[in-house]
Amino acid sequence: METLFYVVPGLMACGALCALVVVTRRAGEIRRAWRDGPTAEARCLRVHLASGGGQTSAASHHVYEFSTPEGRVVRFTERGGPLTTVEGDIVTVRYPAGRPERATAHVPASGRLLAEQGCLCAFLGVFIAACLAFMGVAHLAFAVAGDVLP
Repeated sequence: METLFYVVPGLMACGALCALVVVTRRAGEIRRAWRDGPTAEARCLRVHLASGGGQTSAASHHVYEFSTPEGRVVRFTERGGPLTTVEGDIVTVRYPAGRPERATAHVPASGRLLAEQGCLCAFLGVFIAACLAFMGVAHLAFAVAGDVLP
């Protein structure tokens, strides 16, 4: 029974750590695309709003399609684009060199990206610390009760 007090928060901390890696990797890709990635003209194929789980929150999702200089047609979906972009609009997309499937249509805003990444990393760090603290408190509680795992 007490194993659950170690396994569940441990798995939650591992999940948060994986999310931390994904966030950091994606922010790096976007930063590289903005800094020195190729650009292309893309057409907005579709715009839809997806519910964020609450009654009042919704995020826009845009589907874009563009061709690389080599002639490869790339289609990608991006969350959080401007609501002023509608189907049929032409936008400039940037992508990391050699990775057109990781394109972004977001306008370069390094400060905003850094702030978003920093806040999310801080939240995940606090979450991981809380999981570890819970495991420590559980261990102390079991030690006091005399039920310490071998």
